[in-house]
Amino acid sequence: MLQAQKVSSRAAVRRLRHTAGAQASRWQRGLATSAEPYDAVIIGGGPGGYVAAIKAAQHGLRTACIEKRGALGGTCLNVGCIPSKAMLNNSHMYHQTQHDLQRRGIDVADVKLNLPQMLKAKDDAVTGLTKGVETLFKQNKVDYIKGSASFISPTKLSVKLNDGGETEVDAKNIIIATGSEVAPFPGGAITIDEDQIVSSTGALALQKVPEKMVVIGGGIIGLEMGSVWSRLGAQVTVVEFLGAIGGAGIDEEVAKQFQRSLQKQGLKFQLNTKVLSAEKKDGKVYIKTEAAKGGKEDTLEADVVLVAVGRRPYTEGLNLEAAGVELDNRGRVVIDDQFNTSVKGIKCIGDVTFGPMLAHKAEEEGIAAVEYISKGHGHVNYHAIPSVVYTHPEVAWVGKTEQELKAAGVQYKVGKFPFAANSRAKTNLDTEGSVKIITEKETDRILGVHIIGPNAGEMIAEGVLAVEYGASSEDIARTCHAHPTLSEGFKEAAMAAYDKPIHF
Repeated sequence: MLQAQKVSSRAAVRRLRHTAGAQASRWQRGLATSAEPYDAVIIGGGPGGYVAAIKAAQHGLRTACIEKRGALGGTCLNVGCIPSKAMLNNSHMYHQTQHDLQRRGIDVADVKLNLPQMLKAKDDAVTGLTKGVETLFKQNKVDYIKGSASFISPTKLSVKLNDGGETEVDAKNIIIATGSEVAPFPGGAITIDEDQIVSSTGALALQKVPEKMVVIGGGIIGLEMGSVWSRLGAQVTVVEFLGAIGGAGIDEEVAKQFQRSLQKQGLKFQLNTKVLSAEKKDGKVYIKTEAAKGGKEDTLEADVVLVAVGRRPYTEGLNLEAAGVELDNRGRVVIDDQFNTSVKGIKCIGDVTFGPMLAHKAEEEGIAAVEYISKGHGHVNYHAIPSVVYTHPEVAWVGKTEQELKAAGVQYKVGKFPFAANSRAKTNLDTEGSVKIITEKETDRILGVHIIGPNAGEMIAEGVLAVEYGASSEDIARTCHAHPTLSEGFKEAAMAAYDKPIHF
């Protein structure tokens, strides 16, 4: 996290009440006293928290961010989004070098995996980005307090400092942004040891490629990590309780296409299957399963098991009861539409409250929450929050699915365009997938966009913008797209939604 300036005054030193060791820290900034409270204090330095802190400082608020990890960026930058994308990208390059370069006219011999170097490249990416956030804190004059915060009252926090000692911090406004943690296996039948039975954190740090890996959970995290280790040589089986992969929000048609694609790459799937237990024995892990609706038990053998059954809000140690902050029955902080908790002056954003657990959603909430504090108004359109699976092909979506619209009785139209008919995809020899645009039948307004294929995670931004501004498919279709680009597939899908495409 940001290395701040030296303590600037004796009064600040007295106020900190540090131990001798903490006082000696030459980078510790002076913190606000009870007579001089911060305008805003953010608890948590993840994507939601650090963005909120920077935005608050930009709005002229005297701001501090309290983070106990010792590095900014939260789960996302340290053990989530960022390291997983490094592994996904580099494992894809390795796999492509092995299986795809020859047809492109590139002969490569004696290709070997250097896993320690691949892990180092991942770690270097993480370090560079977390240090970058520290620099942003310094540039924006955000006080960064390394420690664990707990409420004393609605306006006062006690902070146990990482370097030793404790201090108290007063604030006019507090934003809870403590994120989420890996959800344990339901019922406690499986214990994660981060060795053979791992969470996503452990899956990012395996020191050798397992011969066999079982992934419990066919959502985004399970599929991404399963893809990484499959590309690197593991035999991967994904066990999913539901009847489709991809998790919440994915279009059923796209999910089926996605599964077929991953199966061609060697991943195996057991859908509608319930995991009962996992037992370590003689260097292996034995996973007992049965049909989701009940039936005969089966056993899978693995060297490593990845438990990817979701995440849960993280509020441990906050002492929320001292402030009177209300939680719901799922452990989420209860908020209203302006991010206010049950206590005046305390707001909450990100994974620790309602909505999808996505870094970019938390970032938007962080900005909006600060704007409510400084301006009295803010904005997040929850209908325009994209989701991306960074496998190959990538899968991305925003807005409504066909199944949701059918259930709601909404009349709609669908326009599709395959990448097999897209010139850039053809020249890149990467033609798997399609763009699907769903529109309201009467008005042509775009209700949902679903993409599976190359660069889907980048292309979805156009769909998000369309949903945000209430664009029609004709608006997109009549907008010039550069040729040759993958984005022309988006234009042609829009043409197919309101009229007919040209190239298919």
